[in-house]
Amino acid sequence: MRRDIQPNEQAFSTKEVAEKVGIATPTVRKYGQILEQNGYEFLKDGDRRIFVHSDIEVLIALRDTDKSLDDTAKDLVEQQRERLVESIETKMAITNTYESLPQDPNQLKEVLMFLANELAATREMNVQLTNDMLELKTKVSRLQQDHHIISSTIGNSAQKTNAKIEKLTEQQKNHYETLLQQEKQKSELLQKEIQNMRGEQKKEWSLQNDFNKRLEEAIQKPKEKWGGLFSIFRK
Repeated sequence: MRRDIQPNEQAFSTKEVAEKVGIATPTVRKYGQILEQNGYEFLKDGDRRIFVHSDIEVLIALRDTDKSLDDTAKDLVEQQRERLVESIETKMAITNTYESLPQDPNQLKEVLMFLANELAATREMNVQLTNDMLELKTKVSRLQQDHHIISSTIGNSAQKTNAKIEKLTEQQKNHYETLLQQEKQKSELLQKEIQNMRGEQKKEWSLQNDFNKRLEEAIQKPKEKWGGLFSIFRK
């Protein structure tokens, strides 16, 4: 288990580490797998790795190595083990210090004042973290509300647009049908007019033929009957 991490030390996601180290996110995962295969320990949230500053330095060393990745990973794992041993020794030394508290009341008072100040600072930090969490939750809630409003607005706008398109399409369809009906009526009227004109023309042709026949018959009669020629114009 990691014992070299300081309280309240900043943690980073895989994406943030990729940006800081200057490598791709899949490369961060690849380096993490190589390190773990050689015994390196990461903080974990389930299966997800959580990185701290010392992990970033390790990834940079792995990125810039001239040796094979496995050999470099082994060296880095050994360095981590040394840090863990130093951390354990430091904690043991601190424990021994608490067990050998000074007997002098003044010195003991100073130690207690120091501890009280550290406790107050820790409490203040916890309050700040709580406030930050509440503020973060509020921002997330607002973002969710904004997302809901934007989604609703987009949905309503799309519905209105579709309704307008359907209305315009229906209007164009009705207008086209009206024009088509009008053209049909005009065509029918034109056909009737043409038929009437043809009837009138046939009638004129019939009268003309009748006149031509009577004229021809009158011309073929004897001269004494020329008076009948003029009678055809009186008919």
